[in-house]
Amino acid sequence: MKLAILIPTYNEAKNIEGVIRAVTKYVPTADVHIIDDNSPDGTAMVVEGLMREFPQIKLKKRAGKLGLASAYLGTIMDLLRTGSYDLFLTMDADFSHHPKYILEMLKKIETNDVVIGSRYTKGGGIRNWPFRRLFLSYFGNLYARTILHTPFRDMTAGFIMMRGDFLKRVDLKKINATGYAFLMELKFYLYQRGARVAEVPIIFTDRTQGDSKISSNIMKEGLVIPWKMTFSRKYYRS
Repeated sequence: MKLAILIPTYNEAKNIEGVIRAVTKYVPTADVHIIDDNSPDGTAMVVEGLMREFPQIKLKKRAGKLGLASAYLGTIMDLLRTGSYDLFLTMDADFSHHPKYILEMLKKIETNDVVIGSRYTKGGGIRNWPFRRLFLSYFGNLYARTILHTPFRDMTAGFIMMRGDFLKRVDLKKINATGYAFLMELKFYLYQRGARVAEVPIIFTDRTQGDSKISSNIMKEGLVIPWKMTFSRKYYRS
């Protein structure tokens, strides 16, 4: 099955070459789609240099910082229309999602519609995070799971593999969140539409280079979105 790997970037010039080389090592037959939001640090130029070495790399340059949700959803919808891919994988550009886990996710997706690289399932974990961020992440996930009554443990994970044949049966335009909360909304929506969901344990390692994209607005959105979703279950099921 043909896999499209989607990696949004903003100021990831220090990380992107290493990530691309690792991804192409573990899954050399996959196409790697870099979606760059006009990074001022020259991320796109680094990618363009690598494209001569790796023909499976595709670069989409956007006009500005348009957000994670539009990077993923817009690209997935565009690629679904081409019919070129059977599987889609979303992942970060900073090695927090190590490409070695893709192989286990590929095994799980054979009998599931969605596979989540999970920090909070048995065998998963987080390295190099300060206590405050660990606390916020753990209880943020518990908060979302409790409100939404979902069976999987990592609601905010961005390491997600999805089957194209299932995605074709849903309307991704229904997803309204624009920031990181979209990761919760996407999982909730697919689950409400009957997706078979599995989790693969991963060790999430915090970035060593570049800056985190987490902000107070992102955290506020994460508090509000689960309530909006739980009161709109019929919207997501229809």
